[in-house]
Amino acid sequence: MSNIIKKKRFLLITIMFLILSLALFGCSSESVDNSGDTSSESNNSITFAWPRDIGGMNPHLYNPNQLFAQSMVFEPLVSYQDGGEIKPHLAESWEISTDGKEYLFHLRQDVKFSDGTSFNAEVVKKNFDAILKNVDLHSWLGFIPKVAQTEVIDEYTFKLILNEPYYPTIQELAVVRPVRFLGDAGFPEDGDTSKGIVKPVGTGPWVLDEYKVDEYAIFKRNENYWGEIPNVEKIKVKVIPDAETHVLAFEKGELDLIYGEGVISLDSFKQLESTGSYETSVSEPVATRQLVMNTNTEQLSDIRVRQALHYGFNKQAMVEGVTSGLEEQADYILPTNFPYTSDVDTTKVEYDVEKAKQLLDEAGWKLPEGKTIREKDGKPLEIELMFNSAESIQKTMAETLQSEWAGLGVKLNIVGVELTTQVERFKANQFDMNFFSNYGAPYDPHTFVNIVATEGFGFREAISAYPNKEELLKQIAKVKQTTDETERQQLYTEILGSLQEQGAIVPISYIKKIAIYQKDVSNFTFPANRDEHPFTGVSVE
Repeated sequence: MSNIIKKKRFLLITIMFLILSLALFGCSSESVDNSGDTSSESNNSITFAWPRDIGGMNPHLYNPNQLFAQSMVFEPLVSYQDGGEIKPHLAESWEISTDGKEYLFHLRQDVKFSDGTSFNAEVVKKNFDAILKNVDLHSWLGFIPKVAQTEVIDEYTFKLILNEPYYPTIQELAVVRPVRFLGDAGFPEDGDTSKGIVKPVGTGPWVLDEYKVDEYAIFKRNENYWGEIPNVEKIKVKVIPDAETHVLAFEKGELDLIYGEGVISLDSFKQLESTGSYETSVSEPVATRQLVMNTNTEQLSDIRVRQALHYGFNKQAMVEGVTSGLEEQADYILPTNFPYTSDVDTTKVEYDVEKAKQLLDEAGWKLPEGKTIREKDGKPLEIELMFNSAESIQKTMAETLQSEWAGLGVKLNIVGVELTTQVERFKANQFDMNFFSNYGAPYDPHTFVNIVATEGFGFREAISAYPNKEELLKQIAKVKQTTDETERQQLYTEILGSLQEQGAIVPISYIKKIAIYQKDVSNFTFPANRDEHPFTGVSVE
């Protein structure tokens, strides 16, 4: 495969992550309609809306397949739980060789696919083989290109062999796609699922029952599910692209639940919450909203300038004002509820305008008498901040920074661009400052530090002025191969601390998911995995 094709695929996958699967590149033309009549649904059901069609429900592919829907039907070998704990799922247990290259999985023996066929090591290997036929498509997931061999040891024992140690393998097996399991009846004749599947046959608690493209999908409870049977019998997903229409449908009682990130505006959420007519929930942090400063830019190459800009805006006031208090001020570049992040020891930056001005003076950027913009060697302290024009939070934060930094004598030019352009410019190192958010659980922290070290992504170039850049890159390469837990924790503490102390990555706020639901909905909880569906345990009175 040519490098051009690989780069295009990597760009598409990057965009997919950044917009959390809300991009729509197309839609499936298939329809499933078992009854043709949705008016006789059981009262023991939940209706919610999503901005996009659920897609073709292929567990091995990306957009337009929607993550929450894939996770309802297809299951992983292991699952990601609160605090980053990895627990058994379709695999009851596993052993990892001392060299970190071999993973032996002991599979559950009481699992059936929704069509009644058995889940076993042969079908696990068949799914892995289908994924490995398209390594370039899936190489963003670190362990995939490292798979050297897959083996069926016996009916319920499966071995995965890597060509080098890679500790995040177990964590990456918990992601929603592409390593989830399709039953034999779902495979096309040639076994290549990258071209599509026959039907979505999974082991999960839900089965796709009715489906009309771009209108709705109805999932019924899998009555033969091996695990805990869901409380509700059906989940109906209405496709409502417009956020305001989404809110109106909820207010009219046509929806039981609103859930997600960016599905409705934060203002709408706060307005609905203020009525007291509904129940609301806000999740723990799922990611950090960051400001990335490019140290290749002359004005930002000096750590004192980067630190001054961090000191020079009231983060707490900005976050509360822009997000209506739903997000919280971030002190660290990754949320501390992720694995290996709670011990990071770095200086917390408090709002201090005088400190900011002092640092700029020390860096040689002086404010000439009668002027409003600082200068050095006759050049003005002028910087450009790029933001996603479709993201109102980024736009408002950019305007706030522009105003606050003007008081320091810094001219900030803000430029709104389309998401594709934002990603392309970031990767091409064509930016001074850019907004970014990390991928969340179960991807981080290893995915975040991986992209920092990846040439041509944007971060590696942005930290080019770090005096310890080469040491950081060595530590990032080493941490992925560590087999010792203590050493791994120490490396992450040093890596994340150093990245933040050098000031090119400024944490702004912790992003959270929201949920608002009718009074008769109970037992709602947010999944630890950012991409999983939220319907486990939900009840309707």
